[in-house]
Amino acid sequence: MEYISYPQLSSVRVKELCELLSYWNGASFLCKSQIERFIRMGIPPSLRGRVWKCLLTIDSLRDTSDFNYQKCLLEVRGPLVDLGVSEYGILSAITTLSETQNDLLPRCPELRYSADDITLFRQIALDLQRSFPTHRSLMGDSPEAIEGQAKLFRVLIAYAKYNSQVGYSQGMSYIAAVLLMQLGEEEAFWAMTALLEKPKYLPQLFDLSLTKIQHQVKVFDQFLKHRKPKLSQHMLELSLLDATKATDFVDIVEKGVDPIYRF
Repeated sequence: MEYISYPQLSSVRVKELCELLSYWNGASFLCKSQIERFIRMGIPPSLRGRVWKCLLTIDSLRDTSDFNYQKCLLEVRGPLVDLGVSEYGILSAITTLSETQNDLLPRCPELRYSADDITLFRQIALDLQRSFPTHRSLMGDSPEAIEGQAKLFRVLIAYAKYNSQVGYSQGMSYIAAVLLMQLGEEEAFWAMTALLEKPKYLPQLFDLSLTKIQHQVKVFDQFLKHRKPKLSQHMLELSLLDATKATDFVDIVEKGVDPIYRF
């Protein structure tokens, strides 16, 4: 797969961006207009994490929340230990969880896991293999990849516990994986929380009603009719714009990686 190469910012522009981030104020119209200008030019990889943190106000969200990420991970490790599962051995974890899922009756009343825990752990473990499998931080069995998979597993488990009404859905792993490419583990968790909960980003994208995706499908349909009427008609004839198939199409489009390499 070929990736588009965007022009690099000059050293002067990079210095300007660093200065902007150092006195960043999300409520300032000047800051917003300046960051939009830099985004159009392309944010350097070395600064993307800082830009995302500023735009998503991660620190503020973490400081005002009662949720403790590290405490959550400690609580999750109890069931993992009882199940004989480690986030550092995803392939063996899938096998163990699959076998345990077939026998949901706990062998001992003192065990700290439930049927829901097994289902959650297994689904996340399965999806880790599908999330950017050719990216060095997730590919193969190198130390970097094993650590990357473990971080992704922990972030997704923590979010499922944090937002128990939504839990975990396929597609979340792609969002979390991209965030982990530029942010630390806990920062990636709070960035994902901001993306999935703040009204101007992706709220309700993963709820069971699929309301958000259905809305996106309608917007996409109108956009396609306006910009590419022949393609729109062709997709209509193939029934690709009906509610069920179009949601799958939107899901695929949202997992595209090229825009990430610019912003």
